[in-house]
This record gives sequence, C-alpha cells and structure tokens, in this order.
Amino acid sequence: MSEDSLQIFAEEAEDLLGVAEQALLNLDNLDNEAETLDGINDLFRTFHTIKGAAGLFGLNSIVEFTHVVESVLGKVREATLSVDEDMVSLFLLSRDHLNLLVENALGGADGLSDELKQVDEELIAKLSSYLETSPADEETGDEHQVTAATPEEDEEDEEGVANENWHISLRFGPNALRNGMDPASFIGYLSNIGEVKNITLIDSAIPEWNEFEPENCYLGFEIVLVAPGTNKETILEVFEFVQDDCKISILPPHSHIDAYIKMIEDLPEEDMRIGDILVACGALTLNEKDDVLNYQDHLTDKVTAGATDKKVPPLGIVAVEQHVVQQEVVDAALKKQDEIKQQRINTQQTIRVNALKLESLVNLVGELVISSANAELNARRLADANLNEATENLLRLVEEVRDTALGLRMVQIGETFNRYKRVVREVCRDTGKDIELVINGADTELDKTLIEKIGDPLMHLVRNAIDHGIESPEQRMEAGKPARGTVNLDAFHDSGSIVIQIKDDGGGLSKEKILKKALEKGLIQENQQLNDQEIYRLIFGAGFSTADKVSNLSGRGVGMDVVRRNIESLRGHVEIESEEGKGTSISIRLPLTLAIIDGFQVRVGEAQYIVPLDMVDECIELNESLRSNDEQANYINLRGEILPFVHLSDLFGANVQMDEKHRDNIVVVQFAGKKAGFVVDELLGEHQTVIKPLGQVFQNLKGISGATILGSGEVAMIIDIPEMVSRVVNTGQKNFVSSQIIH
Repeated sequence: MSEDSLQIFAEEAEDLLGVAEQALLNLDNLDNEAETLDGINDLFRTFHTIKGAAGLFGLNSIVEFTHVVESVLGKVREATLSVDEDMVSLFLLSRDHLNLLVENALGGADGLSDELKQVDEELIAKLSSYLETSPADEETGDEHQVTAATPEEDEEDEEGVANENWHISLRFGPNALRNGMDPASFIGYLSNIGEVKNITLIDSAIPEWNEFEPENCYLGFEIVLVAPGTNKETILEVFEFVQDDCKISILPPHSHIDAYIKMIEDLPEEDMRIGDILVACGALTLNEKDDVLNYQDHLTDKVTAGATDKKVPPLGIVAVEQHVVQQEVVDAALKKQDEIKQQRINTQQTIRVNALKLESLVNLVGELVISSANAELNARRLADANLNEATENLLRLVEEVRDTALGLRMVQIGETFNRYKRVVREVCRDTGKDIELVINGADTELDKTLIEKIGDPLMHLVRNAIDHGIESPEQRMEAGKPARGTVNLDAFHDSGSIVIQIKDDGGGLSKEKILKKALEKGLIQENQQLNDQEIYRLIFGAGFSTADKVSNLSGRGVGMDVVRRNIESLRGHVEIESEEGKGTSISIRLPLTLAIIDGFQVRVGEAQYIVPLDMVDECIELNESLRSNDEQANYINLRGEILPFVHLSDLFGANVQMDEKHRDNIVVVQFAGKKAGFVVDELLGEHQTVIKPLGQVFQNLKGISGATILGSGEVAMIIDIPEMVSRVVNTGQKNFVSSQIIH
C-alpha cells in the first residue's frame, strides 16, 4: 500500500467524519420523523463508505469497528431502535475513535496501542448492547459488504411489491479476475439452486480504451432468479469467495417498498436514467419498461399530430399510472438521480490541491507584484508612451492574477463554526445548562491560514461564554430570562476586515470584580482611572480570572492571554462590550489575508509608509481653516465631527524639510467605527502591497504591522491601523477634554 494512496484515504475519511459529526449534531434538533430518517440514512452511507474504503487498504481495525457502528445504524433504519440523546453521544464518541484509528493507520502502526485497544473494546461493548441477537440475525450471518433488505415474506399488503422472484444486484470488484474468480461461474452456479430467468449486464464502469486494464473486472449484473423455498443464506453461499471484493444486494420475493428504496439508494452507478434505475433495483422488468416507453411514444405521436395539447409525462409518472410501480419507489429513484447529478456537479467544481503548492503560488504571485512595480517605475522614468501602456496592461493582469490566487485560499468560516455545536452540546450535558448556538454568516470567506490559526482562540472564547457567561436555567428564571440561554457566533466583512463576534445573553462581566482582581494582582494602581474598554481588556492578562470556582472547562485564568497574543499575532484586534446581567459581546477583527493587500503609499520625511487601502476613508489638506486656534491641539473639526490626528513625523522621528511649497496632508482612516487622522508630507497613491513579516527583533514594535518592498527596491513599513487609531483616539479625546476645561 503506497503512502500516497493511504493519504488519499485519510483525507476522504476526514471529510466523511466531518459530515458524520454534523449529521449527528443535527439529529438533536430534528423533530420531523422523515428528516430524522434521512439523517440516519446519510450517517449509514457515510460509515459504510469509510468501511468499504478501509477494507480496500486492509485496515481491519477500522473495518471491524465501523461494521458494529453500521449494524446499530441499520437497526435504527429498520425502526427496531429509536434514536435518543445517549445514542447520539455514543455515535459521536465512535466518530472520534474512528478518527484516531485513521491517524493510527496513517502513522504506519502495525496494530493498536493498549490505550487505543481498550477504548475500541469499550465502545464496541456499548454499541453491541443495542444489538439484540435473534434467530433471524444468526441465519443471515455476516453481512460484510452485503446490503440486503429484511423482507416480510409472509405478508403481502398494499405496501408490498408483487414480485415473485429473487432479485440479485451484483457488482464485481476490480480484482475479481486478477484473483482467479470467473464471474460466469458464479452465475452458472445459481442454476443449481433455481432458474436464472433474466440477466442484465451492467457495463457502465468500463473506461475508455486507453485506460482499460485487461486484468481488471468492470462488470456488474442484475439477475432475476426463480428459486421457491430458497433462503438468502443459500444464495449468499454462492458468492462466499468474492464477498470481500464485491457489492451484493439481494431482494427476496414480495419485498416491501422500503426494501426497493434501500436498494435504489445503494446502487453504485454514477449516471443512470430513471427507467434504468427502476430496472436495476428490480422494481420494473425490462418488458414493463418497454411497454411504458411504447406508451410514451404513443402519447408523443398524439401531441405531434395535434390531437392533444397535454405534455408527455415522464417515464416515472407513466409507470405509476400504468400500475407497474409504486409512487414511493419512483420518488426514491428520482432522489437517487438528483444525488448523482449533484455529485457530478460538485466533482467538476472542486479539486484537491496541496496546501504547500497553494502557498508557493501565492509567494510567486507576491514576487510578481514586486517585479511589476519595478517595471512600472522604470517605464515612468523612460517616459515612453508605448511602454507605459504595456506596463499598465501588465499591472492590470497581475492584479487579476493576485486576486485569483488569493481567492484560492479563501474558505468559508462555517466549517470552523460548526465544530462548536458539539462543544455546546457536551457542555449542556455536563453542566445541566440549556444553551442554543446560533450561527450567522457561515458563508463568510477568510484566508485558510487565518482560519487554521483562529480556531483555538475561538474555541476558548466559546467555552468561556457557555461556562462563565450563561447561567443555569434556575438562575435565568429567577432573573426573568428564558431558561434556554443563547450564544451567537456571527461573521461579517467590515472595512476590509472580517469581524467575528461571540455574543451571549448571560450574566455579563462585573467591572467591580475585574478591578478588584486587577488590584490584587498589581495590574493597576489604586484610584487609577480606566474607561470600560480598558477595564474589560484586563481579563486578557496572564493568569487573570474572576471565576468563583474552577471547572473542567475554564476558570484557571489560563488561555485568555494566549487568545489575545494569537489574535494580535495575526494583526487582529479584540474588543469587548458587556452589560452586567444582560450579556457579553467579544468582537475579533482580522485582516482578510496575510499575504497581499491593496495599500495607500505616503511619504513622511525621506521614508515611505503603507496604509491598508480598505481602511482609508479620505485624504484632505490640513489648511488654516481646519486648524484649531490652539497650535498644540491635535484634533480638527471635520464637518462638525471631532477628528483626532497625529503627525507621523513626530511619531517615527522623521526629519521633515520645510519649504514654501510644503503642505501637510491628513489621511483619514477608519477602524471599528472610530476615525483618526495621520498627517503626512506627500500622498503617493495606491500600491499593491506584498506583506513581509518583521523579524524577531521587531516583533514587539508598536504601530508597525509589517513591511513591503517597493518597485525601487526600498523597504516601506506598513502602519498598524488598529494600534494607531486606538492610540490617536485616546490621546485626542483627553486633549480635547483638557482644552475644553481650560477654555
């Protein structure tokens, strides 16, 4: 078994286990019986697919464990068992265990470790407790790789199908011929136990001639067998030697509609017409199909001749009207057809790409952006009209390539959000709380690198919200709130950033408790004046916690400082709003990407700086009409709005040469609803900015978030807007209040 093949299996299993987890979590919220059954069917197919794939690679531990899970799900499908909260929890644990088994196989381990084996045995024992052994089950025997309906052979009511024959759906595996198995011999052996009335060859798996492997078997068969008094076990024995490498479905005589529907769901073909599906599952014979098609042709002739203006109905409707097949079976066939179409569409629209290759592509595009800026600079210096025109076209194409490359790394944040459904569910079970998780903006896209790094900080904030934020049902009722608490996870775009909010309607933060704890830890001084934001930000201090008791989830003061550091390392910003008794809202603002941005280039002294363009509101000249009477004031009246500003030359110690033509310009930026101005010497215009991280020496540098290389080869610093806006606004407000008091 090659490592590449095993890696592909691991990736597919990871995707399938993710689907299984969401399907399990959704079962808690499904009140409709039909929706619940659909969810169980999806789960069954998911685990069955994992089992089949694991069997191909000889991963017996995964096959054996998944088979037990599949058996329990099978009983749920047959309505022998009903789904309850404990069963869903057991399936979730089984899903986690399967994930560990896949990782174990990917690591190349020969067997299971003692710890993994113990968990395996415990879970199998719990799952087996749902399985009641009956004589019918024993007669059936091992159904590995066999999907067969359980008929009620003695009953024949309106829900049954008047089929007097056995129907065998047989798909040989690709290695059947290579292993010395002759498909014809098995079909011939069926003649010993009954009469083979009809055989339909299924050859849709045969590839193009240049991809054809002579030793591979591509054949499948739909077989009608007349064998009165025969049981399923006898027929299964015919295929005993190929059961592990084949897919076999057996439909006994007088099977119920549910059995046909199940066989339709399990059909492996990727592209079949509705009539072919009905024939393949045995619900319609070839003669009946021909009769229905002939009747359709008759109706078509009438429409063509003008004898009727009615549309020719589809084959399924005609078959139902002719009473040769039930409506439920046709509906199942239509659903199967839609699923096949959707799978084909999804397959055409998506392709797996190694993350390292994407990273390499983005890096190359970044170098292309820098080189194109250099070309533009030289074209302007040469002042050649044709060269300038060609360069402009090049820059436009480079910008499109940049946007496309970055778009490849953008993924929806909904998958990350969905992980927390399980966290909320498990906390509710452990603490007795009743909490609903509401997700909004799941389709909001963010750079994959950011999503990977923001997952753990978000998990910690969600745990805090459900553990510390939401009160117990009794406490909520006493406070006049609904017994069920709510945690909202929202995501949306704002001013070139993505905002992720975690809101709860719990008890809120107590400023008194926070200040008291901060004093004890020496984080603030007695009588120190702090605004609300400064007080709330104290909770991000190392080891800081106001929890009255420590729980398994939180309360030790470990994590919030790590959350803040991780978010700030991504050039992000955290804001907290809270009202005691009503709830807390934590907003995380992150850049859309860490690679390439549109910037606005400015000059201060002899140095050049980049301001993220999405945060630039406007640019104005700082003329006399805007200046305050107080020359020391660092705020202006901008159309009736107080705008604090700062001279970047003062902040960065730039040496500005004053002359008669010199004029100051203000770049007005906006972040998180706050505005501030940066006074610069010259506005240089837009600039495609490839973000280069600062080295370890500068990692604690305030006001600068990164660097970029200009077309001239010079290095320009990227201004950290969140940090600078916060500093300018706070300083400006204090100075404005002071000046008002003086005047």
